Amino acid sequence: MGYQLIRRSMLFTYAVIVTVPLIVVLLGSLKSTPELFSSPYALPTSLRLDNYAEVLGKQNLTTAFVNSMLVTVCSVGLTLFLASLAAYAATRITGWLIGVVYAFLILGMAVPAQTNMVPQYVLFYSLGLTDSLVGLVLIHVVVTLPIAVFILTGFMRSLPRDIFEAASLDGSGPWRTYRQIVMPLSKPSLAATAIFLFVIHWNDVLYPLLLITDPDKKTLPLALLDFQGEYLTDYPLLFTGVIIASAPVVLAYVFLQRYFIAGMTAGAIKG
Repeated sequence: MGYQLIRRSMLFTYAVIVTVPLIVVLLGSLKSTPELFSSPYALPTSLRLDNYAEVLGKQNLTTAFVNSMLVTVCSVGLTLFLASLAAYAATRITGWLIGVVYAFLILGMAVPAQTNMVPQYVLFYSLGLTDSLVGLVLIHVVVTLPIAVFILTGFMRSLPRDIFEAASLDGSGPWRTYRQIVMPLSKPSLAATAIFLFVIHWNDVLYPLLLITDPDKKTLPLALLDFQGEYLTDYPLLFTGVIIASAPVVLAYVFLQRYFIAGMTAGAIKG
């Protein structure tokens, strides 16, 4: 009984910590600046949608939204493709060499991103990839590839070996086995990884801040920093932009929720 009470108290505390800021942001997007500071937790006195109209009417935010969508979709797709190939190789090829390559990839998760920022900037600058959406895609893929390989390898190792043996006896080569057997069976894990990567890439502000200075190449999180001034921050507009920026992540989770839950449990029991 005591354990259940402690557990429920901790869950309730966690729910409050997560929910209260979300409520403040949602209500703040419907208020004016004086009303937000005078009563941040109260309901708005009137349904104020001017903030949404102003944010959506900003041309730079529309361009930033498109840039974020292009960078995120390309980064997630390319990362999943390369990670699935690496995971398939790590589970099907035996020998010390593949073990060394896999360990080298996973080692990337232990290196903090901040420690690589200076050499990464120098490299991308020398290659002409600064102020480039292509450069953002490439650096996102490089940074998140280790964790994607780790997740997908854990799932693919749980696939029954009988499937691969049967495919080999039927004359299926590695590429055909990967396309027609491994990828369909890996849909839950791929969907879970895709959502994970989508959140990381969509919300990333570190690398756009490092590589992008051209206003036309800014991503949405970077463009939202424009609402923060040296002496005054327009919090209602900032909160409105945060809600609009969060919408694609919420929609992605809603549509892929079934696969995400299946992917979280996939590989827990070996077939």
